[in-house]
Amino acid sequence: MSELIQNQIKDVIQAIVEDYGKGRAIDKVDLFSQPDKAEIISLVEKLFEIVYGGYYRDRSFKIYNMTSKLALLLEDVMFHLKKQISLALRYSKDYETASETVIDRKSQELALAFFKKIPRIRAYLDTDLQAAFDGDPATGYKDEIILAYPGFFAITVNRLAHELFLLNVPLIPRIMTEHAHSVTGIDIHPGATIGKYFFIDHGTGVVVGETTVIGDYVKIYQGVTLGALSTRGGQSLRGTRRHPTIEDNVTIYSGASILGGETVIGRDSVIGSNAFITKSIAPGTRVSVKNQELQFKYGKGSGLVNEPAQDDSWCQVNKGE
Repeated sequence: MSELIQNQIKDVIQAIVEDYGKGRAIDKVDLFSQPDKAEIISLVEKLFEIVYGGYYRDRSFKIYNMTSKLALLLEDVMFHLKKQISLALRYSKDYETASETVIDRKSQELALAFFKKIPRIRAYLDTDLQAAFDGDPATGYKDEIILAYPGFFAITVNRLAHELFLLNVPLIPRIMTEHAHSVTGIDIHPGATIGKYFFIDHGTGVVVGETTVIGDYVKIYQGVTLGALSTRGGQSLRGTRRHPTIEDNVTIYSGASILGGETVIGRDSVIGSNAFITKSIAPGTRVSVKNQELQFKYGKGSGLVNEPAQDDSWCQVNKGE
């Protein structure tokens, strides 16, 4: 260590330690009183092994019997999820002062309730897989969607986290979906309610807010925001409907923003790229930004040429099954 650092390092350490004594939220030093983010991310990976048994597996050992594999996985994941839930419950006003016995019992109940939802989650994911396959001519394999598509990864994490959210488990659902956000660029709050046959194409930059309600057969592209009209009210808005409702069989193209808790996009509607919507749209409506002007310069010395009005035949309503 250099002489300059060696002479001053003790003072630097002391200053930082003293800074931890100011009683702020960032000054918390109890390492074991909140859920472990790394452990929850590990649980997400193991949950993928459970949900997609033939695609994600532990390569450190071989198990040829699915029952044996699931028994080992479930025991492991159940134990660690229960432990993380018990830590998270202390953030709930109902359990702030509860005894360890009560906390342990409740965390067991919640972990069991969550795992009983796995077959239902998988049933929804099967419809999402079909929607992605039907909606994307760039793929020829469902395996490719499961293994490679960021939208499908984010949807899977969200459907798992949403069930924990419905069970009123604090912190853990949001850690799960923010992990998916960091991996994919797709930000779906675990509180969002999403119907069957949901497809996110490309996905980067998609934002879906907490109180969003999405129906069946909805397809959205990259850069779409389903957000709040205003969040200036801060915590006073907690528990209110702030995000839009998207009814069945709606397609929303890239860059569109749909905002507000009273905004409803009627079924069979198509929202074009870069549309900015804060009012409800009637069923069967096609929305597009009018007459965007493109200019082209052809070769050295040539003038600018305006693009003629573009064909809007791309904007078609896809009927659900």
